[in-house]
Amino acid sequence: MKGIVIDELENKELSEREIEVVRLLAAGLSNKEIAGQLYLSVNTVKVHLRNIFAKLGVQSRTEAALVAIQRGWVSVPPTGQAAPSAETTPFTPLDLPHIVSELPLPVWRRVTLIAATLLCAAGLVVSGLDATGGVAAPGDVFSDRPVDPNAGGVRPDDSAWQAAASMPTARARLAAAAHGNRLFAIGGDAQNGVSGAVERFDPVREVWTSGAPKPTPVSNVSAIVIGDQIIVPGGMTASGAPTTAVEVYDVRADRWSSAGPLPAPRMAYAAAAFDGLLYLAGGSDGLSYSAQVYAYDPATNAWSSRAPMPTPRGFAAAAVLGDAIYVAGGFDGRVESSVCERYLPREDRWETCPPMSVGRGGLALVAVGSNLYALGGGWTGYLAFSEVLTQGADEWRPVSTPLIGQWRGLGAAVVDADVLAIGGWNGQYLASTYRYSPFPFKVFVPAAQGDQQP
Repeated sequence: MKGIVIDELENKELSEREIEVVRLLAAGLSNKEIAGQLYLSVNTVKVHLRNIFAKLGVQSRTEAALVAIQRGWVSVPPTGQAAPSAETTPFTPLDLPHIVSELPLPVWRRVTLIAATLLCAAGLVVSGLDATGGVAAPGDVFSDRPVDPNAGGVRPDDSAWQAAASMPTARARLAAAAHGNRLFAIGGDAQNGVSGAVERFDPVREVWTSGAPKPTPVSNVSAIVIGDQIIVPGGMTASGAPTTAVEVYDVRADRWSSAGPLPAPRMAYAAAAFDGLLYLAGGSDGLSYSAQVYAYDPATNAWSSRAPMPTPRGFAAAAVLGDAIYVAGGFDGRVESSVCERYLPREDRWETCPPMSVGRGGLALVAVGSNLYALGGGWTGYLAFSEVLTQGADEWRPVSTPLIGQWRGLGAAVVDADVLAIGGWNGQYLASTYRYSPFPFKVFVPAAQGDQQP
């Protein structure tokens, strides 16, 4: 392509076909145009792009082009100059405004490219745009701006996710939990502030209904189901401070009650249930991020300390797979983490698990069968895919996402073997509900009359 040269001999990570795709991507061609140039299908191009993003540890086309430039695979001359050979003077960030004027990119991508490269030049972004690189705007760690025109995401046209009925209340940083055949959305940040809303989704009838509101509105929170109770520990209150309050929702009675308080205030933690106990890991007390792990026993209404996580962090997510609780991702106000660690409750010890291919903070984590799905994130970059880890595998694989772009603070749970993802933030509070079916062919057994819920 005009003005773009890639040194194919120095590239040890991408295949020859992927190099061709990067060349056309850097020139600003769309997926359809790349497919036409290379005589491929659009879906094949998308598969190549996902592989390229995973290999380079990036989350967007813009970042892929930047990595190619930074590593010397792509050289773009200033306006009016001929394309240099691989031996010519390498590109510098000061050339970018001239280069962007030559590239057939949409205006918003030109602005993003300029901004990202200037950040690189100023030393604010890790060189090479690694999987955890990036800087968050100050003051927005525990709450989101209602509208951010520089963020946002779009639905990919090949997503395996299906849109379902939207939540009545658009919100992020909420708790999601599944009980029986219904999904519960609890609390979170909404347009009018921290919410105590409880909304219940019936995926069969595609209907949302309201439940009794949570007595203490909170955000940056999780919800854990044990029996017929949904336990919501801590969270950030409307004052902006974390709380030790633990409130319990009785699903069948549609009623809230209080439980034994947390040993310390916590918000933005990860939580999961195992063998009838609730485990809470990490999070923040408003001043620092913790590695502390607490276990709650509903039978005794008491909390106890367990072995701490190896990596202190907040905004991670947890899910149970096999005999372990996996805790993945996180955000510390500066960089997103790709760390994955798993806790063995019966042995009270931690071990490492394969890291995700990209850093994800404010993600959701769910387990279906032998697979663990990481959804969303995107504090410091644009996401292009979700990820799945199969039990026993040594790496995560990319899978489709219902939203490309920043998508954090969402909730997700599994109902009847379907993954349901709700809400979140991508420049605005979302009311979206998306459904993903890892097993498209399922046998439905009617519930007994005694199992019907109000």
